[in-house]
Order: sequence, then C-alpha cells, then structure tokens
Amino acid sequence: MDIQHTTLLIIGGGPGGYVAAIRAAQLGIATTLVEGEQLGGTCLNVGCIPSKALIHAADAYHQAHHFMGDSTLGIHVEAARIDIAQTVRWKDGIVARLTGGVGALLKKHGVKVVKGWAQMVDGKTVDVSTDKPQAQPLRIQGEHLLLASGSVELGLPGMPFGGRVISSTQALSPDSIPGKLVVVGAGYIGLELGLVYRKLGADVTVVEAQDRILPLYDEELTKPVLASLRKLGLQLHLGSKVQGLNTAGDAVRVLDAAGRESELAADQVLVAIGRAPRTHGWGLEKLMLAMQGRALKIDDQCRTSMRNVWAIGDLTGEPMLAHRAMAQGEMVAEIISGKRRHFAPAAIAAVCFTDPEVVVAGQTPAEAAKAGLDCISAHFPFAANGRAMTLEAHEGFVRVVARRDNHRIVGWQAVGVGVSELSTAFSHSLEMGACLEDVAGTIHAHPTLGEAVQEAALRALGHALHV
Repeated sequence: MDIQHTTLLIIGGGPGGYVAAIRAAQLGIATTLVEGEQLGGTCLNVGCIPSKALIHAADAYHQAHHFMGDSTLGIHVEAARIDIAQTVRWKDGIVARLTGGVGALLKKHGVKVVKGWAQMVDGKTVDVSTDKPQAQPLRIQGEHLLLASGSVELGLPGMPFGGRVISSTQALSPDSIPGKLVVVGAGYIGLELGLVYRKLGADVTVVEAQDRILPLYDEELTKPVLASLRKLGLQLHLGSKVQGLNTAGDAVRVLDAAGRESELAADQVLVAIGRAPRTHGWGLEKLMLAMQGRALKIDDQCRTSMRNVWAIGDLTGEPMLAHRAMAQGEMVAEIISGKRRHFAPAAIAAVCFTDPEVVVAGQTPAEAAKAGLDCISAHFPFAANGRAMTLEAHEGFVRVVARRDNHRIVGWQAVGVGVSELSTAFSHSLEMGACLEDVAGTIHAHPTLGEAVQEAALRALGHALHV
C-alpha cells in the first residue's frame, strides 16, 4: 500500500476545509486535503450559492409577471416565460466557476488535493479509496488531523428520498416545475426554496410542526415574511405533522393540532427539516472522540478530545454556517503554525434569504433579558427610508439592542429587501464593541438602506431624525 505523509491532513473540502488548507499553506505547513465529491462542499455546490442563484432567477421571473399587469413604475411587458433548463445551466455555470476557483487557489498555494473517500484508521491515519477501477487504497498519515466532513440532509421516517420525495439538493436542479409542491419544514431552507418554486409557477403548500414559520427567529421579525408568503399565495399548515404519503403515493397525509388528518395533493414533496453533522460512513467512531449530542465536542480552539485532532464547521454542530466554518479553519491553521488564537467571536450573523430577507446578529431583546441584561431597543422602519421607497421595498425594519447603562450594542436584527448586506455593519459594530453613540455619530451615505442602521441607533438614544 502506498503511504504518504504530511503535516496537516484535512478531511473535507468545503468552506472550512479549503480555507484551512489555503491558510496553512500560506504559513508554510505541508497540507493534504481529501475530498470525495466537489471542492466547495455543500455551500458552493448544493447549498448557499446555487440556492441564491435560483432565488435571483425566480425573483426576476416573478417581477416580469408583475409588469404584465398594472405597474406603478409604468413598465409593461406582453408576456414572460422561463426556460428552466437554461436557468439550471446558468446556475451550474456559477457553481463551476467558483469551485474551479477554489481548486486553482489550492494549487497556487501548494496544497495537495486527493480526490477520494477517506476512512479513518486512527487519529493520524486515513485510507483513501477512489472511483478509479482497480486502484489500490492510498494511506495518508498526518501529524495533525483536521475533520471538516460537513453535514447531511435529514429525511423523514417512512418517507425516504426518491420518487416524488426530494431533498433540497434535488430541488436545486429541477427538470421541470411541479404543478403542486408540498414543502415539509418552514425553516429557512424550506421557505427559501418554497418561495423559489412559487415564483416559478408552482402551487406551494408548506407544512410545519411548530405553530409559526421560522421558529428560530423571533415573531416580530417573521411577521413581514408571513405577510409576504400569504400575498404570494403559499398555503401554510402550521402546528401540523406529516404522517407520510397516502396509499397511492400522490398526496401527503397531514395531522393538524386538533388531531384531524387530511391529504395534500403533491406532484413533488420537498423535505427540508434540517441537517445533521456527517459523523457516519467514514470510520469516525474508531477515534472514540467526545460528542455533544450529534456533533463532535470541541473547545475554543476547535480541538477535539484527542491530541492533534481538530474539528470545524457543521461537524461541530450549530450554528451550521459556512462563514463560521471558514473562520474556524483559518484559526486552526494559525494555531498549528504556532500563533495564539481562540475562537471567541462577539457574534456570528445569520441570514435567511426569504422574501423579504431576515438577518440577525447578537442578542434579541428577549435573549438579552434572559441573559440578565437591562437593555433598550429601537426600530427604524423602512417605510421611512428613501432608498427603500425607490426600491418599492418599504416593508420591514432595522432593530438595535443595547445595554441601558453604557449603551454598548449587544444585538442587531433586520427584516426587509436586501438586508443581508447590512450583516457586515452589524458584525463590525458588535465585534468592535461599538456603542449607540458610535453608530449614531457615523455619517451614513444617502440614500441607502444603511441609513436605517444609523436611525435605529439615533432612535434608541431618543432623537431619531426621520421618524
């Protein structure tokens, strides 16, 4: 058996793994990365990037239909149609350019990339098998082992993926748009894709076990999203549980909160109930690492319970965000090189790309109160923002949460069109320990949505200028 040696051995080429590899190589660490599928992981290939591409395409198509009727802008079109095969090719082209770019960066920095599937042997060794016929397994040994295997989609018992039942991965590459789509799960994945299919012409019904949409977000933030869903004609069955398909396999059996069962006709069923760390199928159990629920337990340097074995990203549990994995990967590479680092971000922003978008960073008013903080909070509505009006996007608001005693900001939230782009400002102010006066005293460009950030801080101080 061929045996290779390296200083840093990384399992998984997603955002966390490839960033760790690039940074390690920059620091002069001999690095080998093993990836069985495509570089970029879930995020670049079947998650963040392709879903946002389809969201944009669906928005454009929906807007074209809007202009077929009465238009306050004076724009009128005769007809609109979509070639979904071309849309998918365009989306795939974006993915190919990005994953190709990752490969080029790894090559440029001297990272050795091994395409194949890793099986753990021990805390320093993996055997890698490839799809090449009659190829012998390759054994790789590393002084440091970084586990970045990502996560997998969760399915429903009794409703395995296949046939009419599809996963979010399959939903991102449709051959056609179904007449009736039932989405199981009203979290961010279910709603983002449900909105895409609705805007592309499908009748969409969303079933959620909780009594409201986006259960991880506070209700004030989700109200504009709920109003948008209803305006677009999505049907919602909240507080309801899926029992499986009917005998004919063409409808979903649903049990409501009162115990009444009904059937929802479905050409396709999208199961989007979340993701779980990818801990099975590659021999991880041989290492007998400490676990925290379904995830690997790590400390504030991403060390596992075994010396020189590190873990990052979705494998380590919530929040399962690509930018968290990237930051962890960069940090691990620097620690291995001898730098002193700890993973202690003030906040990690999370964005839901629904219509309208939702972004949260830091603590909400309720979370701050639960933590024992005496806080003030204030909103600034986009209805009072000039740029929002010019975008026909006056729904939503920006909200700031700050300590009452010293005005230090502990949280930001926003809901509205394009608010994902405000997440950088939110993260900056939290990471830098800004106070309300810092944000209120910063000159914000006019006209921009970002002015709502300044105005929210001003309002918290008691002297908003435009509301």
